[in-house]
Amino acid sequence: MPVITNINDLKRIYERRVPRMFYDYAESGSWTEQTFRENTSDFEQIRLRQRVAVDMTGRTTASQMIGQDVAMPVALAPVGLTGMQHADGEIKAAKAAEEFGVPFTLSTMSINSIEEVAEATSKPFWFQLYTMKDEDYIRRLIQRAKDAKCSALVITLDLQILGQRHKDLKNGLSAPPKLTPRTIANLMTKWAWGIEMLGAKRRNFGNIVGHVQGVSDTSQLGVWTAEQFDPALDWGKVEKLMEMWGGKVILKGILDTEDARMAAKLGADAIVVSNHGGRQLDGALSSIRMLPEIMDAVGNDVEVHLDSGIRSGQDVLKALALGAKGTMIGRAFVYGLGAMGQKGVTAALDVIRKELDTTMALCGERSVDGLGRHNLLIPEDFGGRWQE
Repeated sequence: MPVITNINDLKRIYERRVPRMFYDYAESGSWTEQTFRENTSDFEQIRLRQRVAVDMTGRTTASQMIGQDVAMPVALAPVGLTGMQHADGEIKAAKAAEEFGVPFTLSTMSINSIEEVAEATSKPFWFQLYTMKDEDYIRRLIQRAKDAKCSALVITLDLQILGQRHKDLKNGLSAPPKLTPRTIANLMTKWAWGIEMLGAKRRNFGNIVGHVQGVSDTSQLGVWTAEQFDPALDWGKVEKLMEMWGGKVILKGILDTEDARMAAKLGADAIVVSNHGGRQLDGALSSIRMLPEIMDAVGNDVEVHLDSGIRSGQDVLKALALGAKGTMIGRAFVYGLGAMGQKGVTAALDVIRKELDTTMALCGERSVDGLGRHNLLIPEDFGGRWQE
């Protein structure tokens, strides 16, 4: 196993190993990709306060997210097509998260099904729900998540319609990949990935194919999916989904204080400040730039997590110091998964925890619960000078 010192080490291996269309699927944003880029670059504007002569023994990164004990306040975010990044990708990522002691979130658009992930793991995981027009399918999907003992429902609110991602259109993204001359030429250079995929449990969307009337194979899936995301989703429908679930609910895709207040009013257990990794509304502010304003608005009313742009333990620390109780990583763990499977996901988590622990120590803190704005140097204009 190569020496991995940071997330970019995994990214470089990932790019060499995974077919281009799936690399581009993860490593891209919508339209001009401005928001995608600023999700990471805005973290760099925040500086850390170095402290010395403080007892640093007995440090811990352990915490809680929605009442669940975690080894560090980092969850694996829901990522579609994870099983195309590596054979049985969702299963491998879930097992790595379980062993590490952090939550794993399974996407509606996963390759491995809810049941397959549940069978391969021993602890409850979170399930992410996209709202579809087919209400019968949604009811059955929620029941399947209940039957699998999922411990939280993550309802994604920012994908009522799909933001255009130029690379996906040009690559003809599909699962499994369509065999065009261009695709075949690229796959011929990714023979290790191909050999592993031959032994995969599944190569299509396990939560959909076979569970929807008229969708029995991949050829019928594209039409159904394109028509199913619900543009009529509103807070009333969100409330009904919460009632249908009846357990802990996390509302993901919050990037505005008014939406944050509404989510808190509905009684969500947590919200995720997120712009879908820059894959939806291009030109929106980064998640980390919006976090302070949202914390000021609802920080005492609902648990706040942050997603989009985290590539290091220092990024995690900055989000926690700004008030978030937890974070989610998507691309960071996908790089590891695509590079080295389950061991790669564990490597990504190890990198982030070590960076978080060391940075916390050098900032003069022994526990993530002690982090606060006193640990940061924030630009005066970080909140922006925006007019509505």
